[in-house]
Amino acid sequence: MPHLARITIYPIKSFDGVALPNVKVLPSGALADDRRLAVCDAEGVYFNGKRSAVVHRIRSEFDEHLNTVRMSTDGTNALFHLASERELLCEYLSGLFGRPVTLREDLATGLPDDTESPGPTVVSTATLETVASWFPGMGMEEIRRRFRANLEIDGVEPFWEDRLYGEPGVRVPFRIGQVGWLGNNPCRRCVVPTRDPDSGEVWPRFARVFIAKREETLPPWAARSRFDHFNRLTINTLLDELGAGELRVGDEVSV
Repeated sequence: MPHLARITIYPIKSFDGVALPNVKVLPSGALADDRRLAVCDAEGVYFNGKRSAVVHRIRSEFDEHLNTVRMSTDGTNALFHLASERELLCEYLSGLFGRPVTLREDLATGLPDDTESPGPTVVSTATLETVASWFPGMGMEEIRRRFRANLEIDGVEPFWEDRLYGEPGVRVPFRIGQVGWLGNNPCRRCVVPTRDPDSGEVWPRFARVFIAKREETLPPWAARSRFDHFNRLTINTLLDELGAGELRVGDEVSV
């Protein structure tokens, strides 16, 4: 039975995720608190893992209510309240990045890369297991941290999620529990998955191997026209007319 096996949100964009047993779906389609904050430079541009490998070396641990974050790296360890101590958090991060940074917040839609698809990213457990097998010594937790999907679906075959989009302009409806979604497109991957999620060091030939294997294993149900290149994995989504609600681990999934 296809079911929701894992929910992960990222309260601060590009930083560590938090696994949850359930999560509220906002009217925008975003998951509550997912990427609600982002670190920006003086020009307001995201200062993230795409721009700096330093991000990978910073561990962030949130309390159960997502009110505080403990940052640690290179011997430093500091706790910040996300509502009342943002200036102190920015000072701390500015010191790590070597330049002034600020925090931007959006509680309604979060701050996703794909603004046309503010819903969660979706992947299957079997897909992640398959991708991990392409890189000897790389386990599931590391693969999860490299690709940073929000929702993981189990009880399905590898690359099942490639059923959730069609030809250009075609969105595929599916449901998780009582919440309806539209699959929009296969997510274009950046440099982040090529890097070790702890050190930021690039895995030799990661991108070349991933792209070659992705093309080789692309399932017959995938709309090949959506692949101008094969550096794509996980599915970008948006909410359909069924409206917001709540997702829980164990929810049934249907297309």
